[in-house]
Amino acid sequence: MTDANAAIDVRIAQTNQRLKAAQMGFQIERRGQKLGLRGMLPPRPGSLRLKPSQQRLSLGLPATPAGLKQAEQTVKVIAAQIIQNSFDWRQYDNGSGWGRLDQLGLAQQVQAFEQHFFTELSRLSHSASAKTTWETAYAPYLRKLEAIAQANPQLSFVEAIYATVRATEDHSRSRQICCTALSALAKFLSVELPIDLKTFWGSYGLSQMRARALPSDELIATTWATIPNPGWQFVYAVMATYGLRNHEVFFCDYSMLTQGKSEANIRVLDSTKTGSHEVWPFYPEWVDHFNLRSIQLPTIQTDLNQTTLQRIGQRVTSQFRRYDLPFSPYNLRHAWAVRTIHFGLPDTVAARMMGHSVAVHTRTYHQWLTHRDQQQAVETALSRSRLAAPGVGSGEWGVGSGE
Repeated sequence: MTDANAAIDVRIAQTNQRLKAAQMGFQIERRGQKLGLRGMLPPRPGSLRLKPSQQRLSLGLPATPAGLKQAEQTVKVIAAQIIQNSFDWRQYDNGSGWGRLDQLGLAQQVQAFEQHFFTELSRLSHSASAKTTWETAYAPYLRKLEAIAQANPQLSFVEAIYATVRATEDHSRSRQICCTALSALAKFLSVELPIDLKTFWGSYGLSQMRARALPSDELIATTWATIPNPGWQFVYAVMATYGLRNHEVFFCDYSMLTQGKSEANIRVLDSTKTGSHEVWPFYPEWVDHFNLRSIQLPTIQTDLNQTTLQRIGQRVTSQFRRYDLPFSPYNLRHAWAVRTIHFGLPDTVAARMMGHSVAVHTRTYHQWLTHRDQQQAVETALSRSRLAAPGVGSGEWGVGSGE
């Protein structure tokens, strides 16, 4: 042991005596030329432990008198967080040498958030789905945030977030996704936003859905026959009959179809965007009309080590355009959702089949739900009465013969 190490060890022992007398519950340790602490800490993210346990936490501080002084202050901060039940492992990075997140630059904070994102989401969904979500719904807006912050150094972090949101189009899907991504980043960094970003969402959902002209079921059926390739006919027909997302067609268990089961339900695999869920056909008659019991998927790259769910979905969209179909693939999904409304399928069941929440389902199809309720009430009322309008039919008051 060198004289320098021996000297710092003496100082560490003296510091630990003070921490013990103050009942901090932590001791400082020297591991090589770095300082860390040991004490009762909550379970780490991803740990199978349910209760606090004795753990080590690397502080990334040098084993010097100055580093020891900073370590003692850090112990007091962490001890206070433990008492207040506010300690968060995400504020520390064990081993990278970054230290506390609030001491990092924005680029490092985003990098830490990305690591956290994949760690958390990989437990809930397939890694390919997590990668697609990150690339399409998070990374573009985080890059935009970094660019705005770099171009406007006078802005605070919170001001840069609001500036990034305002840089997206009002009442657009991109505005909603941007708000979601930046809200998640702020939460990860434990930064409180004075104004909830949801207030910036606008009315994209309802305005866009009201403007959408969905194809009729008759048009859907006749358009199928115009597709020259049997494989892409199958993709089109499965999306129309089961309301699938573009990429989901290529990640399904079709065994109920191939075995000739009358239920004709299929199971979307957990490698997709929203994980495994079962779907039933609406209309059931389309299963045989479109010959869906004969699986004929086109040959495309579906190895998620080589491609992404987004690229697979884009391939479907490009094929629709190539065949000059009169509507987009997603219109088949929306038409399926509306069809289930007319069938009287409970919204909770339809939402589960579509792989999203009931809140998303009712918000997206709100105008059709309202129309359905009114229409059914009107049809029920009219069916109970056979009265004709005045001047129509026989009888003084326009009442039919009824006898």
